[in-house]
Amino acid sequence: MRGYPVSRADFTASLVVFLVALPLCVGVAVASGVPAEFGLITGIVGGLVAGVLPGSSLQVSGPAAGMTVLVYEAVHLYGIGALGVLVLAAGVVQVVLGLMRLGQWFRAVSVSVVEGMLAGIGLVLVAGQLYVLADATAPGSMAQKLTGLPGLLFGTDGTGSAVAVGVGTVVVLIVWPKWRRAARIVPAPLVAVGLAAGATALFGLPVRRVEVSGLLDAVRLPGPGDWAKLMEAGVIGTVLAFALIASAESLFCAAAVDRLHDGKRTDYDKELIAQGTGNAVCGALGALPMTAVIVRSSANVQAGARTKASRVLHGVWLLVFVAALPSALGVIPLAALAGVLVHAGCKLVPVRALGPLWREHRGEALVLGATAGTVVATSLFEGVVAGLLLAVAKTAWDTSHVHVEVAGVEQAGGAVRVRVVGNATFLRLPKLLDALEALPRDRAVELDLIGLRHTDHACAAALEAWAGARAAGVRVRRAGVGVVPGG
Repeated sequence: MRGYPVSRADFTASLVVFLVALPLCVGVAVASGVPAEFGLITGIVGGLVAGVLPGSSLQVSGPAAGMTVLVYEAVHLYGIGALGVLVLAAGVVQVVLGLMRLGQWFRAVSVSVVEGMLAGIGLVLVAGQLYVLADATAPGSMAQKLTGLPGLLFGTDGTGSAVAVGVGTVVVLIVWPKWRRAARIVPAPLVAVGLAAGATALFGLPVRRVEVSGLLDAVRLPGPGDWAKLMEAGVIGTVLAFALIASAESLFCAAAVDRLHDGKRTDYDKELIAQGTGNAVCGALGALPMTAVIVRSSANVQAGARTKASRVLHGVWLLVFVAALPSALGVIPLAALAGVLVHAGCKLVPVRALGPLWREHRGEALVLGATAGTVVATSLFEGVVAGLLLAVAKTAWDTSHVHVEVAGVEQAGGAVRVRVVGNATFLRLPKLLDALEALPRDRAVELDLIGLRHTDHACAAALEAWAGARAAGVRVRRAGVGVVPGG
């Protein structure tokens, strides 16, 4: 690879990332309702295209569990043929945002909204993949999935063999990392899926397996009918959801990866352009959208990667494997991949962090919970929008503190002195008016507003109306001194 000297550390790290990425690429594709090859194509593009471009040196891109819900909904609504157009358009949006230098703004998105989004995705992912884990057909709506879970738990749906394979996969994923020396050499997802495939073949278990038709056969260039989908009303919203959620997840991943190493920091605008370019290529090939993925990225850093050569090489290994051994994927049981995704979905829910967050930042915990709940109850896009609106409302409430100090009421005669400090917005208007209307109406008032850092239009109009309705004069002190006579 010209321009990217490959050190021994980068070479070794690329193999580790390849072994982590292989089962995840296949699993995410199956969970998204598309052929397994779509996920592999996206993983290859994440290495060979996004991996070469500047931005972040060590984070690795590919299909992500966090996008499965949105992709599944899009395929269900618009058809698998329209997926490429949606992903390509989302990539173009990302490139434009990067060229406009808006990458830094994604860092301003409330962490609670992002964590709530991921928690909601995790819950939806788990609810859907439990059916795949049991080789059962998942119902269409979330409510039906939840009400159907008892049938899975008590064994009236699905097959025992599939459940055993899936549960065994989850157990290996939990236990294997505890053997740290071995986990550094062979990643847990590969061990879990490999053991599941071996057990399935050895005992001849009657479970569903991955169906593979070949990489070139899966490539589907968007046609005129697919481009026409962009004229439909809901498609633009889906494209924006693809672009914004993929961008937020990638840039939050970049911030997390930067904390794991001491090397060059991420250029967020360049990274956004790289992600957009990768998604445009994925869309042109009819594959899944890609984001930077923390599981692969952290594995890359922990394996000792030093340059972007490791992530580029991981794309090479994916391409070589799929081209040389495509039939090897056909031995993987779907229940094992479902187990990998159930485990990944559970890790998206920040259970351990909820207690401390509730004790220290109750408002943030409410934003997180509301975002996750809305994602589960409605859709990913609506959940993110609801979370953003709630976060903005919370911030407005937190910053609009108004303190009213009253002096001189007990003294006979003379003016009542009132000092207002803080940020006067419509959110605090009832409190402000209650304090002012409680003042004696037959006494003059000296209203000191110098301590107000901000006054919105609603509060300014209310103050003028209150002063105009007073029987006695109101002397107002702002930056200068003015007098508003009483009525």
